[in-house]
Amino acid sequence: MPAMTQPERARVFRELHRGPRILVLPNAWDVASARVFEDAGFPAIATTSAGVTTVFGYPDGQYINPALMWDMVRRIAQAVAVPVTADVEAGYDDPVQTALALMEAGAIGMNLEDLESGHESTLTDLPKQVEEIRRIRSETNLVINARTDTFLASIGDPATRFDSAVQRLNAYREAGADCLFAPGVRDAETIGRLVQAVQGPLNILAVAGTPPVPELQRLGVARVTVGSGPMRATLGLTRRIAQELASAGTFSSMTEGAISYADVNAMLQRKPA
Repeated sequence: MPAMTQPERARVFRELHRGPRILVLPNAWDVASARVFEDAGFPAIATTSAGVTTVFGYPDGQYINPALMWDMVRRIAQAVAVPVTADVEAGYDDPVQTALALMEAGAIGMNLEDLESGHESTLTDLPKQVEEIRRIRSETNLVINARTDTFLASIGDPATRFDSAVQRLNAYREAGADCLFAPGVRDAETIGRLVQAVQGPLNILAVAGTPPVPELQRLGVARVTVGSGPMRATLGLTRRIAQELASAGTFSSMTEGAISYADVNAMLQRKPA
């Protein structure tokens, strides 16, 4: 069977947001991690901006040269057979050109956050963000996951934060977003209220304290992602290996649970189906 085209992959990915099962979407940061997630049977893969920037030695927050981000997205998209959607922060000063670059790289979707570039506590002007989403919708077939950082960055009065987030997410949906992302929410009550209040599929970020996937599905969440969590867990393991090696001079943190050399080679030699 011939490989799916970019439009076919985008169609498949869009359908995955419509149930009946919740879309569990792991976030890769390089080709090897993407292959591990694909081999585990996930129907699609996302990238993590924080993970990719870490690979290249940059902090998250739009400090990376966008060409490096496109390069990693391209490498991942070419290495796996499943659809790949990309986290591109706030679009690197030109969200429409970023979207077009993602399509050229082989991605079928994009995350677009609404933090003002260079400001960790200021949201982009709502009409401006809406217009960017409209332009991306008119010029690409990407599955747009429109994100508000209202909760994650604790922006605004806590008493009105929920209503502010809902206003933004529904405006993004009206502008053409396929999915609506509210990172920073972890309690079941608020998640359930968001599901009822937003007018499209809701994406929740899994962190410590987030309800498990079956509970999120019961609440009506359409998509759950893990962000930079797996990358940071991998760095945590690397730190434990380093500490054990430096202090005790033993190797159990490194050897227990490791993928074999032969399995890694075989995984990376295999061509996408």
